[in-house]
Amino acid sequence: MNDVQTETAAEARGKRRLRSDAQRSTAALIAAARELFATTGVDATTREIAERAGVGMGTLFRRFPRRADLIEAVFHGEMDACAQAATTLSAEQPPFEAFARWIQAYAEFIGTKRGLAKALSSGDPVFTGLFLRFDRSLRPVACSLYEAADRAGEIQPGMDPAEILCAVTTLCMSTYDGNPNHARHMVGLLVEGLRLQP
Repeated sequence: MNDVQTETAAEARGKRRLRSDAQRSTAALIAAARELFATTGVDATTREIAERAGVGMGTLFRRFPRRADLIEAVFHGEMDACAQAATTLSAEQPPFEAFARWIQAYAEFIGTKRGLAKALSSGDPVFTGLFLRFDRSLRPVACSLYEAADRAGEIQPGMDPAEILCAVTTLCMSTYDGNPNHARHMVGLLVEGLRLQP
């Protein structure tokens, strides 16, 4: 093996080790952020998150340049599950019931993540990417479910599903008191008001 091959092999091992370290750091940061978001909300400081993860601030910002990137990494799986729940509900429930149950699932997701609803509706440029991710993932789902209920004549016509999501997010933000039943009840009243009575 010549010197060039030796250097190439060593470089490859170094890169694998770096990738492995980077993956461990990323996983530790996401786990730490998830724990802190559950107890103190998405306003947990980056310093607290880095300390909990056992990494430096430089590592945190290399992995997640913006706070919203870290929030999205923590919640993207749950976001996708919320979006995918619509498929199951549509197959198993009448159109309005599928819409109503999905809105409650959305409220549960938003309402139990301390500070997430506030972050999404804050207008803070820091959260623009996060808002767009939510919008791309969840708005089409709400529109599809609403349109199915509208075609079935089961929901008030002429509503904007995006505004309904905004109203639900606002309710979750304003009613958070550590008891998700409070927000669930308020959202239930809102959704019931959308039902088209025979």
